[in-house]
Amino acid sequence: MAEAERIIGTPDTPGDGGEEAAQAAPGASGAEQRRAGRGRRIAVLFAVAAFAYALDLVSKMIVVAKLEHHAPIEVVGDWLEFHAIRNPGAAFGFGGAFTIIFTVIAAAVIVVIFRLARKLYSFPWAVALGLLLGGALGNLTDRIFRAPGIFEGQVVDFIAPKGFAVFNLADSAIVCGGILIVLLSFRGLDPDGTVHKD
Repeated sequence: MAEAERIIGTPDTPGDGGEEAAQAAPGASGAEQRRAGRGRRIAVLFAVAAFAYALDLVSKMIVVAKLEHHAPIEVVGDWLEFHAIRNPGAAFGFGGAFTIIFTVIAAAVIVVIFRLARKLYSFPWAVALGLLLGGALGNLTDRIFRAPGIFEGQVVDFIAPKGFAVFNLADSAIVCGGILIVLLSFRGLDPDGTVHKD
């Protein structure tokens, strides 16, 4: 009987199967913890994106209602003003003749961020991508829904530092997210949480 059990692979005692299950359990638990960690990072990404998007959207609604077609408001003397303009170009007023191209780029950035989210295990990367996503969605909303037409809409800008281009909070979120990504890349930290040294 023992020889037959050995040949067909049946365990001699019930305890052997329990030991195998116990050995597999730590691996399964680690995988579950990793999935839970990714879930938390994705939640951070979308929370940051939602906050940046909402802040940009509300600020633009206020600017259009209260500031557009009015004189600029001085915030810090003539060093910083709130001055409402419509911008057909990219961030900080660049490339006014390429509105549709910038719309496509913004949509592509959003798709890339959603794809990266599937392997996201790094908290700093979650914050950085959340800022990029919120900023890109903010300006893309203008491109789609504002005049002169769908995918050609002009972005509402209103933050006007002296001697610098006028921009908005979506632009600020994009720039901050980009800077954070550069810093993380210099440190060798990947979105999946691994650290590499070149």
